[in-house]
Amino acid sequence: MRTLNPLLDLAQFFERVACAPARVLMLDYDGTLAPFQVRPERAIPYPGVEEVLDEIMVAEASRVVIVSGRPVSELVPLLNLRHRPELWGGHGWERLLPDGHGARIVPDEEVRKQLHEGERRARELAREGARVETKPASVALHWRGASALVAAKIRDALPQAWEPLAEAGAIELLPFDGGVELRARGRSKQHAVESVLSETAGGSAVAYLGDDLTDEDAFRAVKPHGVAVLVRPELRETEADFWIRPPRELIAFLNRWHKACGARG
Repeated sequence: MRTLNPLLDLAQFFERVACAPARVLMLDYDGTLAPFQVRPERAIPYPGVEEVLDEIMVAEASRVVIVSGRPVSELVPLLNLRHRPELWGGHGWERLLPDGHGARIVPDEEVRKQLHEGERRARELAREGARVETKPASVALHWRGASALVAAKIRDALPQAWEPLAEAGAIELLPFDGGVELRARGRSKQHAVESVLSETAGGSAVAYLGDDLTDEDAFRAVKPHGVAVLVRPELRETEADFWIRPPRELIAFLNRWHKACGARG
């Protein structure tokens, strides 16, 4: 673990977790709770993650929220938890509460047409050996698992295919670890974090754990209220306050959170 923000101390943060009137633990999924997989249906959490998350939720002292770029429908079968956390999918376009109630926002018709055209163009490029993923308000082109030659060829061709679609400003291109996403503007992980924070009492202990470039806006949103934690094997440029390596340091962080909740009062 490394402290990236010299103004913060992780031990002091967990003291705050122990004393806070409420706690919110927000976590990205792929690359944070689960290792990346070429076949996304195989991306199950690191060993030990589900057990400690269940313990945290059983204690009923924390609001646990998973914020992912995946559709919610893909997250549910991957999480073998006794208690369902709150789920945000599609970079903030979908929400599913623990009681089963949820909401899904749909981009307007013109944006959907642009995304459909983006998907068509992506599938032409994917013939080289990439994978296309459609989401509630975006299309992702993955080249993780492809050869370096194929990945470079797709990266070179992608701007010509997608940048014209983004020129009108309703959709944008966002790189991530192993690909690029064409996404409707208006929602993001930052939106999900801000929505959760708007429902959170002042003085609460809050943390957001994520790994990718798509988590950076969530880091910025959470920092005035809590801590941002980068979870990945190698350090990269980030606005996070702390860096931890999965899975060992991730499990240690979650266990410290659980222990701090038990120290309440």
